[in-house]
Amino acid sequence: MLPSPRRLGLNAWLLIGGALGVAGGFALTAAGTATPTGVAVLYTAKLASTFFLDLLRMVLVPLVFASIVCGVASLGAHHRVQRVWWWTLGFFVFSMLVSIAIGLAAANIFRPGEGMHLEMFADATRNFEARQMPFADYFAQFLHGIFQNPFAALAQGDILAVVVVALVFGIALAAGGERYAHLRRTMQELQELALVLVRWIMWLAPLGVGALLLRLVATQDVSLLGSLAYFIAVVIGATLLHGVVVLPAILFAVTGMTPLRFWRGARDAMVLAFGTSSSAATMPVALRCVSEDLGVRREVADFVIPLGATLNSDGTALYEGAAALFIARLAGIELDIAQQLIIVFVAILGAVGAPGIPSVGMLSMVLVLQSVGLPTEAIALLLPIDRILDTVRTAVNVEGDMVGSLIVEKMALGSSARDAA
Repeated sequence: MLPSPRRLGLNAWLLIGGALGVAGGFALTAAGTATPTGVAVLYTAKLASTFFLDLLRMVLVPLVFASIVCGVASLGAHHRVQRVWWWTLGFFVFSMLVSIAIGLAAANIFRPGEGMHLEMFADATRNFEARQMPFADYFAQFLHGIFQNPFAALAQGDILAVVVVALVFGIALAAGGERYAHLRRTMQELQELALVLVRWIMWLAPLGVGALLLRLVATQDVSLLGSLAYFIAVVIGATLLHGVVVLPAILFAVTGMTPLRFWRGARDAMVLAFGTSSSAATMPVALRCVSEDLGVRREVADFVIPLGATLNSDGTALYEGAAALFIARLAGIELDIAQQLIIVFVAILGAVGAPGIPSVGMLSMVLVLQSVGLPTEAIALLLPIDRILDTVRTAVNVEGDMVGSLIVEKMALGSSARDAA
């Protein structure tokens, strides 16, 4: 018996929309894209895909602004546990920096997408090349651009400037404490309202993604699929390197706990994270694993694990860094070191306060692409494969939270689960 269409989840509809788009693209190629019917279909697909992307851009700025302000402002609520808090924040930032570095290194070494040039991204390529300039001038303009009138930044949708303005406002709210409690609640309500809009827009995602893929397949050759498979292999390999080698090595260096001992205790949470692709759904099991099986004090686990589900996203940060370079190469663009550092900055800040729902993860990818002038149409390539990659990166996200709880207990309280056992 086939499931009712109403019972199908968004991921299923995205796969159906993507499959129909690919099939339609191949059919249109066979029939001829230059025929009157082909021209009409491509025009309709362009209208549908542009409408979907414009809706995403519409909600992106208020959501990013409110999420970063709320996330940074929440830091002030934890002053009573300063030592645990600062070690937690320090580890989260460090682990995400390491993961992004691995993602960028893998994309630079294995270079997925090299040699291809998608005509659909031609406008973005021309706009990007028009902005190219010597590094000294680029750096000066970068600094000038990120510190500007906040209303102008919000009105123009200047993503980097919006992120910096939100960061400054969040710090001010955190410093002000209860004096600005009303404003903090207003920002939280704005975030919730933006998320309602995102959920509505995401039900148009199957149509938008299908239209984007139809245009891609109809105007490109099949070698794009091979390049996409290579990108998937590079990302999964880099994510496993971070989860299987780097995080356990950091844990052993700080606490002395062996990887085998950690994986035995963390197994249930990581399997559930792999199966559900949801850090939020895995949180209760992760709490039980670190407190009962790995011996972390409950007060530390109750603080680090929920915070990590919001702030710490090693696997996601790694994926976004690699994906940005992959899309850049498909657009015929080579990002320099300064632009890759911008990706690092935006990917980390984009994780602060972002709710753990799939649609926000997609918006975070749009945020990263826009920060360095890459085409947002590229999400047509990323959304259909997102479910495949999400399983591995969510498991690594949850692993990072559990490793963090062990390291924070050792560094902040001077003990470790191994010592307590």
